[in-house]
Amino acid sequence: MKSMEEMMAAAQKAAETIQSQMNDMQVKLDNIEVEGKAGGGLVTVRATAKGRIIGVSIDDSLLKAEEKNILEDLVTAAFNDARDKADRVSEEQMKEMQGGMGLPPGFNLPGMG
Repeated sequence: MKSMEEMMAAAQKAAETIQSQMNDMQVKLDNIEVEGKAGGGLVTVRATAKGRIIGVSIDDSLLKAEEKNILEDLVTAAFNDARDKADRVSEEQMKEMQGGMGLPPGFNLPGMG
């Protein structure tokens, strides 16, 4: 039977391993790129799976003063599409990491969502 000290040391080591894996996951998510689109591709937003916006592309056909409201709506929709895709990729990556640690599906560790 393990002593309390041995169990505490093992728990500390497990916590450090999980923290290290979480840090690695954050770096990985910031290197995965997703693309949100709106208006049939007239507006495109590139973002990382962590949610950092990398770039915005707007088709020249939308650059008219009278189309300003439409353009603003399309940019908003493209940002939201990119954010949704980033969230899905992040969730998939977290599930993979949890599975690799032998945790049951749906088990939430503090700081993992």
